[in-house]
Amino acid sequence: MNANNISGYSLKISVLSRLMEEKKMDKKLLEILVCPVCKAEVKLVKEEIICQKCGRIYPIKNGIPIMLEKEAKIDE
Repeated sequence: MNANNISGYSLKISVLSRLMEEKKMDKKLLEILVCPVCKAEVKLVKEEIICQKCGRIYPIKNGIPIMLEKEAKIDE
């Protein structure tokens, strides 16, 4: 193994570790988020956050949950 292979391998490990940490952070963030309207728990479905009580659907833009009532769609 030459130096380029070792540094490339280290970079891949670093990127994978960071992605795993981000996934954990997302999970922790989701655990503390609640619907701003009815204060119920929410769940992540694809690229949206859905209130389990009132059915409001909040978008996620650039990885940031937009938890504003005026931005929500209502699931009918």
